[in-house]
Amino acid sequence: MNRAVLKGVPCFVLLLAAGPPQRLAAQRPDTLRPAALRIYPTRPDSARAMMRRLLATLSPQDSLYPGALFTAGRIAADASAAATNLQRVVVEYGRSVWADSALFVLTHLYNAQGDPAATVQAAERLRRDYPDSPLRARADFTGARAYFELKDEAHGCELVREALDRVGEDVELKNQVSFYAARCGALPVPVTAAGPDGATTPAPSDTQHAGGATPTAYAVQVLAVKSAAQVDEMLTRLKVMGFDAHVVRDTSGLFKVRVGRYATRSDAQQAQARLKTKLGGQPFLVEEP
Repeated sequence: MNRAVLKGVPCFVLLLAAGPPQRLAAQRPDTLRPAALRIYPTRPDSARAMMRRLLATLSPQDSLYPGALFTAGRIAADASAAATNLQRVVVEYGRSVWADSALFVLTHLYNAQGDPAATVQAAERLRRDYPDSPLRARADFTGARAYFELKDEAHGCELVREALDRVGEDVELKNQVSFYAARCGALPVPVTAAGPDGATTPAPSDTQHAGGATPTAYAVQVLAVKSAAQVDEMLTRLKVMGFDAHVVRDTSGLFKVRVGRYATRSDAQQAQARLKTKLGGQPFLVEEP
């Protein structure tokens, strides 16, 4: 499958024309993947079975393996199976021609799951490891929208501007990016003050506002890390405990997990005490606009 086709394919649903099924016995390994893609729109279970057999037949060292793994991820029956196969392509076959495509699909998959922290992590990795990928503009745009969900306007606008620079002749994408670019005038760059531990010390913007302005709300910060996996784990724990949590990101790349938007400092302090009892550590109050 031509990798350029991926530019217009949302998430991991393939919009490919169906073709007549072929006899497996007559097929070589290098023809099974395109055959599975042809029958996937009308016979998804058969297509997945073909890819399972192909992966079981191939050696992981075979040059066909990463492409088969990528295709298995694209046509997987659920998001978890899709993510597992696509992540393997990125981690185990990072130098293959499929790696940037796998990251691109992961970016959209995480976005569809409503996970902005994982979305920006995938978009940033594609941006860092495959700067010349033809998929960069679309991945940057998806990452930008995830940054906006995380209330990180500076990083979101940075990706919007990069997407505009790379959009080329894709008029539809250019219109979408331009719509978001309207909110990205001259933005101040937030200043981060890193503490001795490099992770949990709040920046000035976390605890105070310029000119002594009154904050709109208070929150309790419980974690600050660079790993989206740790963020996901903490968000799950907090949800199970009944806390409403969200994520923001600062200019150093830290994901900050915070609980609540409390109207008064007293309410936030009560939540802080509950979090300290249940989670331990040193949760602290921050002000949010």
